[in-house]
Amino acid sequence: MQSCLGQPGTSPARREPAAVERPVAPGSPAGEPRPEPQEEVLLRNVRQLTFAGRRSGEGYFSGDGARLVFQSEREPDNPFYQIYLLDLRSGESRRVSPGKGKTTCGWIHPGGERLLFASTHLDRRARAKQVEELERRRVYTAKRRYQWDFDEQFEIFAADLGGKRLENLTRTRGYDAEGSWSPDGTAIVFASNREVYRRALEPEEKRILEHDPAYFVDLYRMKTDGSEIRRLTTAPGYDGGPFFSADGRKICWRRFSTDGRSAEIFVMNADGGEERQVTRLGRTSWAPFFHPSGAYLVFTSSLPDSHDFELFLVDSEGRRDPVRVTRKEGFDGLPAFSPDGASLSWTSSRGGGEGPQIFLADWNDGAARRLLGLEPGAPALPPTEPAGARGAARTVVEDLRREVTELASERMEGRLAGSEGGLRAAEYVGALLQSIGLEPAGDGGTFFQSFEFTSGVSLGPTNRLAFRGPGGEAGSAALDRDWRPLAFSATGRFGPAGVVFAGYGLAAPALGDVAAYDSFAGLDVEGKWVIVFRYFPEGVSPEARRHLAPHADLRFKAILARERKARGVLVASGPNARVKSQLVPLSFDAALAGSGLPVISLSDEVAAKLLEPSGKSVKELQDALDRGEPLRGFAVPGVEVEAEIGIVPQQRTGRNVLARLPAGKGVTAEAVVVGAHVDHLGRGNVANSLARDDEKGGIHYGADDNASGVAGLVRIARSLAEERAASRLRPRRDVLFAGWSGEELGLLGSSHFTRARKHGQKIVAYLNLDMIGRLRERLILQGVASSAAWPAEIERAGAPVGLPILLQDDTYVPTDATSFYVRGVPFLSAFTGGHEDYHTPRDTADRIDYEGIEQVSRLMLGLTRALAQTSRLPGYRKIGKPARSERGNLRAYLGTIPDYAQTAVAGVLLAGVAAGGPAERAGLRAGDVIVELAGRRIDNIYDYTYGLGSVRIGEAVAIHVLREGKRFERTIVPESRE
Repeated sequence: MQSCLGQPGTSPARREPAAVERPVAPGSPAGEPRPEPQEEVLLRNVRQLTFAGRRSGEGYFSGDGARLVFQSEREPDNPFYQIYLLDLRSGESRRVSPGKGKTTCGWIHPGGERLLFASTHLDRRARAKQVEELERRRVYTAKRRYQWDFDEQFEIFAADLGGKRLENLTRTRGYDAEGSWSPDGTAIVFASNREVYRRALEPEEKRILEHDPAYFVDLYRMKTDGSEIRRLTTAPGYDGGPFFSADGRKICWRRFSTDGRSAEIFVMNADGGEERQVTRLGRTSWAPFFHPSGAYLVFTSSLPDSHDFELFLVDSEGRRDPVRVTRKEGFDGLPAFSPDGASLSWTSSRGGGEGPQIFLADWNDGAARRLLGLEPGAPALPPTEPAGARGAARTVVEDLRREVTELASERMEGRLAGSEGGLRAAEYVGALLQSIGLEPAGDGGTFFQSFEFTSGVSLGPTNRLAFRGPGGEAGSAALDRDWRPLAFSATGRFGPAGVVFAGYGLAAPALGDVAAYDSFAGLDVEGKWVIVFRYFPEGVSPEARRHLAPHADLRFKAILARERKARGVLVASGPNARVKSQLVPLSFDAALAGSGLPVISLSDEVAAKLLEPSGKSVKELQDALDRGEPLRGFAVPGVEVEAEIGIVPQQRTGRNVLARLPAGKGVTAEAVVVGAHVDHLGRGNVANSLARDDEKGGIHYGADDNASGVAGLVRIARSLAEERAASRLRPRRDVLFAGWSGEELGLLGSSHFTRARKHGQKIVAYLNLDMIGRLRERLILQGVASSAAWPAEIERAGAPVGLPILLQDDTYVPTDATSFYVRGVPFLSAFTGGHEDYHTPRDTADRIDYEGIEQVSRLMLGLTRALAQTSRLPGYRKIGKPARSERGNLRAYLGTIPDYAQTAVAGVLLAGVAAGGPAERAGLRAGDVIVELAGRRIDNIYDYTYGLGSVRIGEAVAIHVLREGKRFERTIVPESRE
């Protein structure tokens, strides 16, 4: 049993153990670990088990493997560890220690009816120490390395599974802790420094006790009632963390050197005889635990020249070199096998967060034996899952497959909001929810809520652009070849007016070392057409580019011209822009309100004709501006422009699907909402399609985005309806199920829903499922920071599912959850990550992981069930929106697809690269980690977005990538997004 997390049992006075290297002869027993393969060879299905509290650790299984006892800092008024018991089948956990003072080292009796732990709750200063520690943490906010203090008030207690009927088994001054029962339940082995308090000490011993009480800790054995205590070890230095082998014949433990700078693993007979050292690493090796076979141990050890701790294996005789198990940055320690040896529990910081938490993984015993050179063990028995449960899981997967296949079929035509395919998909989802037995919650007693929206624009019957030169010569331009109005342009007739040139049409204040920029300085534009270049100067410094990018939106340029009373705006791309099309597309704009003046996109040829009387060419002007020269705007002599613009908004009707699982008769005062968007991109005729040129016009099937989420929602509804019908579910509040329309066009359906609910039923929480069909390493749960209650709820729902989960705090996410969060509703959004098929016709039903959808929906089912029944509702926590560069202001396109499931990775992990894009041509691929772009260090997605604003279209830059631990450089040539 161990006494700390992050650092093996050291007192504040003892320095952090150094990594002392001792020379080890080649091939010597239990010497330096040899290089080994990645940890996936030994650990599979790694998942975080605990999420709540500041930190958790030391998770030990019950004899039947159904429970786990662990310690955690999660009581609001007590900063110290308390002991908790987690039911791995239901996910329910409860505190079983008194809640007062410090506790550590829990253990479950092999009979399953009693608990063991060490506690200081009888200390008269227990509460005072809590207050002192809380105040210390309030004042000293800097993160510090964890340390243990070997409080002499620790006693070992036995209790029932409810934490009642406490029995003090030690009743002796000194540190008594780190106890565990023998497999037959008749004996307890523990660590104690009690002997030093029973005799007169020499002056040197007094000095050591004052500064390092752990020096005197030895191992003891007693009967289960606390009688017949016998000392097992007497060597100088800290002996601790003892555990019995599964057959009860051996005890393993760690022994620190007398200077506390290193520790090694030891094994002895259960009666204390035949001590044997099994590691000789010369570092800090601790926390040993026997595999149930007794053939080998897993333990924790420091790495050379590092503060990191990792897990290692060693054979029980110590005849072979240890084998390294974990390979993640940070802390991995305090391991424990399940009774059948098929699972490993350990404490790790790999999940991020404030402190370490407990992780579980499936253990590969065969691989462990091969790596240690041991004989094969008995073959592992298959899990004893009831046949009925296996059949039920298969039925769920078949339902999911059928529903995703139908939603992602040609019949649904890509499910574009407001289209025939979109309405057909809504009808299908509504029929599914009705067949389950849910009640309608839409308009007029139906399952649907309709709303009008502008889906796009088209050109009206009359659009004309004409101009006249200084000599009265007339000119005209062809629509869609030479010119095109922008979607937000004002419409009507706009009579002849003069022309001025205003550079890039920007106005940005000074920022730091970047000077102010004003294209309109000293220029009179009132009543005139203003020619401006698209985007912003190409050749200015990276800092200036990043500063100007947010001001370069064409709407902002139109606003600046309107405020200066211009007649209209004429936009030219210019040759330096290197765009795919010189004319700005007439694309849908979610903020479709007009700009109040005509805004027209011109070809470079027409722009050149208009500027010709000035004696300056388009290329000449753009080159000067791109070099950062102080070029002032000017009037173009003798030129007039007139236009007639007709733009027709395209109105459509979206249709949300709404159904209710009632808590009782009538509508309750509160509701939980579970949602998933039904719509997708149709045939890609919207701005956010990522189809290749050869895929343009093809159906965007949207199997993952978001037929997978809708199928998961239907599964949750079906399960809860069945539970309620069987009286296994007694909800306190209604559960609303929503299939949203218009998410891809700007969260239209969910926004309409939340705006329309100004009064009446209160929404207490929102659960979202968006793209849950490509489960790879883990599920991402977004929005965790929206409520302080979420980590504990996720822990409870996640334990029975066994799903690897990554928590992300982001509360402003590009999905329907944001419609709820901005109106004061806490949320969680499930997402399995991006991929190369995102927003392309390749997102098809045959590429979906249906077993993964089943797992994700089972987790969300547990969360929904808990929220429907709980009396403790999650509170809303408002988080400021993070500052970040908006993609809409980025010109550069590299064709990279970030993996938003990355955790402690420094850089940007790629889920894939777009086919035919710059990244693919540069040799990048899925799994690469971008760590540098154009000389700029990349630590995260925000650095990467920031860096993209610094590169120039068509100009090769260096990109540095980590691949399988090796760094290499490639050259990449950015393209224009448009």
